[in-house]
Parts: sequence; structure tokens; C-alpha cells
Amino acid sequence: MKLRMALLSVLMPLLLISKGVFAADDVPAIAAASSIKFALDEVAQQFKADTGRKVRITYGSSGNFVAQIKHGAPFELFLSADERYTQQLSQAGKAQGNGVIYAVGKLALAAPKNSPLVLDGDLNGLKQLIKNQQLKRFAIANPDHAPYGERAKEVLQNLGLWDTIQTQLIFGENVSQAAQFTLSGSTQGGLVALSLASAARFKARAHYVVMPQSLYSPLNQRMVLTLKAGQTASEFYRYIQTDKAQQTFAEYGFGKVVN
Repeated sequence: MKLRMALLSVLMPLLLISKGVFAADDVPAIAAASSIKFALDEVAQQFKADTGRKVRITYGSSGNFVAQIKHGAPFELFLSADERYTQQLSQAGKAQGNGVIYAVGKLALAAPKNSPLVLDGDLNGLKQLIKNQQLKRFAIANPDHAPYGERAKEVLQNLGLWDTIQTQLIFGENVSQAAQFTLSGSTQGGLVALSLASAARFKARAHYVVMPQSLYSPLNQRMVLTLKAGQTASEFYRYIQTDKAQQTFAEYGFGKVVN
């Protein structure tokens, strides 16, 4: 009996470790840009229905995820809002190759339905509010680490508004938070991801217009497997590239992928 108990005391931790490794591999941790939340949640549901496999997705800003993965975060797949961030992981030796572009992002100007902001692709309505000193708050994602924030800054710079709008800007930690600021009415408008602005839960409370892509650099959204990737993460990576998944991304306003 004592020998049996001794063996169990040695084997049990090994069994638990083995079980934990299997569980982690079976339900991989995925890091994804917040701009793709609604689309990727739907793709993940399709993946589960078609394969019986599940993934665990964490949404946030691409720049923050790069830092986390470089420092050992257990993500097996990273879907960025801009390919520059996946390239940083590849160059640091933290990714399997260069990955692939899975979506092309677009910006939208959005505002609550009770906002005085008139929406247009040239931001003339925004310019008018600023001129009349009626603009109180305007939301964008933080341009220091969120690609959609970087592109929003480009738009404001290209239209000559960046310097004059500084005191009215509210920065979201990521584009999802910027969209929440816009949706909640705590701002009079914002430059956010079209994929969020066009979602049903957003359209019920706000209006939006698509911004001309000539006003900002392309948002080629690239994904890459990390060195920790297991079988399920690899299968999900391939699944995202299927026509079925790509159609879902298109339905949420993403542009056509040309790899």
C-alpha cells in the first residue's frame, strides 16, 4: 500500500501536467486585434461547428500583443491589425515564418445618432464643429500602439486637422474601446474600424460613413503562428484562409485579400 501511494504521489503530478499540456494544445490561446472581434468570433463559431475544436481568443491592441509575445505570453496564433507588427515577431525569431494577410481593414467616421456631427468622407462636418467651437470630444485609438489609431492620425493630418483637434481627442487603448467611446455618446464622434461600426449592435445607436482609403496607408492585417503553436492553432490558421471564413470577414466590411 505504501509503495502504491508512493507511486501515485510521483505519477499524479505527471498526469496532471500531461492533461494540462493537452488542454492547452486543444484549446489554444489566440491574440487578435480588437478590430476583428465580431468577425473572428463568428469564424471561431464556424470552426467549432465544422471541426469540433475550440479556440480561446483575447482581443487588444497589436502593439501590446507583440510585447507580450516577445516576453513569453502563451499565445499560439497572433492576428494583427497591421502586418508591421507580425513582421516584428518574425524578425525577433518569435514566429513561424512571415504568415499571411487574412483581411484588409478600413476606417469609418462614426457618431451617435444624437450627435451634431455631420458625417462625410472629407470631414467637412468635423471641420465645421471645430470652427464653431462646438466639438467637445472625438475618439480614436491610441496611435502609439494601435494601427487603426495610427491610420486615424494619418487621416486627420492629411486633412489638416491633427494640430487643431488635439485638445478634443480621446484615446482608446485599442480601436474597440474607441468605438465604445463613440457608441456610448461620451464623444461626438470618432474614427474607428468599419468592421465595428457596421456591426448590428453599433448601427442601432450610431451612424457611420466609410472613409476614403486614399487618406491613409493600407491596413493589411496579417496573422502568424508563434513558436508555441500546436495542432488546433495550426488548423484554425488554415481555416481562417478558407473561402467560408473569408466571406465572413467580407460581410463585416473587410477588403479582399490578395496574397
